[in-house]
Amino acid sequence: MIDRRNVLRAGVLGSMGGALGLQAPESAAAPAEAAASVDARDWKRLADALSPGATLYRPHGSVYPALALPYNHRYAGIQPAGIVACATTRDVSEAIRWARAVGLPAVPRSGLGHNYAGYSTTTGLLLNMARMKSIASTPTPGRARHRVYGPMKVVHGAGTVTVGAGVTNGDLHPLLEDQGMFLPTGRCPSVGVAGLTLGGGIGFSDKMFGLTCDRLVSTTVVLADGRTVKAAEDAHPDLFWACRGGAGNNFGVHTSFTFQYEQFEGTVGFYQVRWSLDSVLPVLAAAQRIARDTADDRRFHMRLGIGTNGTTRAQIRANANVNAIGQFYGTVRELRAILDPLLEIGTAEERARNSASVRQVTPGEASVLLSATTPIERFATKSAMLDSRTLLTDQQVSAAAERLLDWPGSGNEDGAGFAMFALGGEINQVPPDATAFVHRNDLFVFAAETSWADHDRPSVAEANLHWLKQFYDDIFRHKSPDHSYQNFPDPTLKNWREAYYGTNYPRLVDVKRTYDPTGFFDYQQAIGTR
Repeated sequence: MIDRRNVLRAGVLGSMGGALGLQAPESAAAPAEAAASVDARDWKRLADALSPGATLYRPHGSVYPALALPYNHRYAGIQPAGIVACATTRDVSEAIRWARAVGLPAVPRSGLGHNYAGYSTTTGLLLNMARMKSIASTPTPGRARHRVYGPMKVVHGAGTVTVGAGVTNGDLHPLLEDQGMFLPTGRCPSVGVAGLTLGGGIGFSDKMFGLTCDRLVSTTVVLADGRTVKAAEDAHPDLFWACRGGAGNNFGVHTSFTFQYEQFEGTVGFYQVRWSLDSVLPVLAAAQRIARDTADDRRFHMRLGIGTNGTTRAQIRANANVNAIGQFYGTVRELRAILDPLLEIGTAEERARNSASVRQVTPGEASVLLSATTPIERFATKSAMLDSRTLLTDQQVSAAAERLLDWPGSGNEDGAGFAMFALGGEINQVPPDATAFVHRNDLFVFAAETSWADHDRPSVAEANLHWLKQFYDDIFRHKSPDHSYQNFPDPTLKNWREAYYGTNYPRLVDVKRTYDPTGFFDYQQAIGTR
């Protein structure tokens, strides 16, 4: 039985209902229940406190449903009592002060609500940051350092760019395409830069330039008492430390971020290779060797995975595949030499197609080719961090492939499978305790995933969640990895404090006590005050 009082305190409906974590995300209290003690005069007081560019939305209005719906429809049943579309930092401050006064939680949503665990949803007050879309760049005065990587010239530390909390990955792509300005971000265009940064931020250039959080220079944060502070190395350094990997909605609501950017000129190598599942063993073995051997080569980036989709057993088997995609800061000749063990695998048709995919493109073209949305409609994940000692064995890969063919299917075209995002390079040059992101000695972020459609029956959702647990357990049958990626939160993970934050968790608790001592910003896997 769900303790509704705890739901109202936390502001999110946890997904622990039932053994599979299914019931709670699919249904939630009505907004009226969460705001029973808040009357019309209270809501008017909030509306009057907002700037002219902000808007308060209540249930039953024509705009409210679209704003309330999270991108991950698994949590569509969690309806906020009210939504503030914030336009300024002051709007955020006023909304937080108001929420505290009336006893409602306040939860920010910087993007569309992609969170795998539904932590950007609430039955209280939702702070929608989408209107805070400003982007302003400042070139570094004087002569910046530059290096040449084959056909690519990079000006390192070319300047800073300050973005509002509503800016997404997709909003930053034109900077690269039109002006050659680059900031390492994720591949999904609709994901908010705020959430990406606060939990770490992996992508196809992180080995070369570090995680998104590693490029952070400063951030403006509205605290639980409504005060606004700017966190940087020389101002609130403990909070700044926590904001680089401590995950979102833990210490305050961020309204802007300032990053250091690079300037690009030239071309990069690109590849996208694919095989039938028959080649899964040699491909995974070769790809993992390549990732291990190039761990210190900042120029090479890879995402590796297996997957399928369909509604029938025949479709699931026919669509099952193994694939890899990435880019390289160097020549195509060098890239082919790295990829050669992979390019020799498969049928003649696969080898020809894969070889043809290796080519030189502009950075702007690469950003488009590498872009992909996170799953649509309803989805769930389980993640792990893999190091050189825990790379997948043939036995584990075989178990994964066998279970993949046993996927129950769904009406969601994104299907199911796993992805492995290669790490190393600049990421692993940072000491584990230098930022809150502790995973500095790993080779891959591993993510097992499943998805289903809005129109699928409840039994399909239940079967998918049951399959995901079996899939993960089959792969890590003897021992689950010690760490998981905090930006791929798993609400069923019991040891999440150690898994997400390792030895950095006690310091995160200290920061929480300083900046949010009453635990106003709270959810199922929030940093605690003890």
